[in-house]
Amino acid sequence: MSTVRRAAVLGSPIAHSLSPVLHRAAYAELGLGHWSYDRFEVDEAGLPGFVEGLDSSWAGLSLTMPLKRAVIPLLDEITGTAASVEAVNTVVLTEDGRRTGDNTDIPGMIAALRERGVEKVESAAVLGAGATASSALAALAEICTGPVTAFVRSRERGDEMRGWGDRLGVDVRVADWARAGEALHAPLVIATTPAGTTDSLAAAVPEAPGTLFDVLYEPWPTALASRWSSAGGPVVGGLDLLVHQAVLQVEQMTGLDAPLAVMRTAGEAALVAREG
Repeated sequence: MSTVRRAAVLGSPIAHSLSPVLHRAAYAELGLGHWSYDRFEVDEAGLPGFVEGLDSSWAGLSLTMPLKRAVIPLLDEITGTAASVEAVNTVVLTEDGRRTGDNTDIPGMIAALRERGVEKVESAAVLGAGATASSALAALAEICTGPVTAFVRSRERGDEMRGWGDRLGVDVRVADWARAGEALHAPLVIATTPAGTTDSLAAAVPEAPGTLFDVLYEPWPTALASRWSSAGGPVVGGLDLLVHQAVLQVEQMTGLDAPLAVMRTAGEAALVAREG
């Protein structure tokens, strides 16, 4: 009988996380009947106790907000990728108790773009300046050869984005959110803002747009993504990111090649079921 192995996603709020759907689909396809993947409502105050209570059956954790930074002091080591943005979304637990933190959002973004044929761009625009925006800058450090313009609502946010740019080696220029329509003319636009924030920009989509990466997956499509597709521009969505980062998590936790197509199909089905 195979040894039971456990994994889970932690965060607050966590009820709507699609991670269990994606990881369980992978386990089923890989024949890992002895693996389980759950979700737990855990906030920053409860995280140390939860992590300390894990036994040797645990293989890994997926982390969402607000835990991506809070977990770092609880780990034995973090990868360079995670350190570059001071954010961990993946913890791999070894049977001897070591905890290693990684960030699969960044390579997940790169993989999702590559899937749509975006390997390199000469410039890019980022809408927003939150935690996802810093991961976007880290991804752009790998694929963008020129400047990145960040469209933000405050000087403080602009300074933060410049700081991340300096740290990541990205030439970040800052523009006021009032000019966000200008962003849509960039060859690659990454929208990292909450639902509804970019709806008013849909009317400003140019006739021949580049590529849009909208990190939202629910509701989908966003008004901006819908208009972008209608104009003939390639669109990468939040589900693409979610699936690609989960693929990397499954591979790190299990040591097996993850079934990308199966995981995407499961995620799509789950979203359709929610809409119904």
